[in-house]
This record gives sequence, C-alpha cells and structure tokens, in this order.
Amino acid sequence: MTSPNEPLVRQVIVASPFGTLVGTQAEALEVDRVRLRLPFRAELATVADVVHGGAIASLVDVAATAAAWATAEPATGHRGTTIGFTVSFLAVAHGCDLVATAQVIQRGRTICVIEVAVEGNGTAIARGLVTYKLG
Repeated sequence: MTSPNEPLVRQVIVASPFGTLVGTQAEALEVDRVRLRLPFRAELATVADVVHGGAIASLVDVAATAAAWATAEPATGHRGTTIGFTVSFLAVAHGCDLVATAQVIQRGRTICVIEVAVEGNGTAIARGLVTYKLG
C-alpha cells in the first residue's frame, strides 16, 4: 500500500538538502517500509574505494526517517527528529552502490522504531536500529 505521504517522503526527506548532498534516491515507498539507494561516488570514500562509515550511517538515518513518515495516515505536520540511533557495520563496502531497506517495527502515537538493513553487491554491509519522534 502506498503512503499518502509519498510526496513528503520523496521531496522533503529523500531530496532534502542533506539527502541531495549525500545522494540518496528513493527506489520504493510503502506504508512503514522504504528502500533507498546511495550510488557510489569517490566523494563518499574514505580510503581508495571504501565507502565511509559516515556515509553508511547517513543512509541509515535518511532511510529510517523516510520510513517513519511513510504512514498510512496523512501527515499533520512536518516536524520530527531521530532520538535514538545505533548502527553495526558488518562488512566493508568497496566502490558499490548501497541499498537500505527500512522497516517500521513499532509505531506509537509519536514514537517509531525502525530497523534498517544496508546491502551492497549482495553483501550485508550494516544494520541499524533507529528511534524516531514524529511531531
């Protein structure tokens, strides 16, 4: 099911100034679930073609934020913030696009808990757990 907030997610979150700077792209948006791509480019590398952990963490945060806003109900405001964030790095990403799949696992009135899986070239790169506050 498509979220009524799809334009907000695509235009305000994924294509925000920071999302644009990092280079995130929306691939799929459903209620409580999004998939974003971070195309590899040299500016995201730390050494040689290794994707910087900060770029991966940014992808996790943007994907979780998008999932939090991908509700079944129309948005009543445009305020929110990440209030908890953990990421575990599982493998090195070498010069490849990364894809983050974010899934809301618990949605309360204002607090959402989102799991994020990041993959690159079929390899698990990172897992994140994000707590987000809407409103």
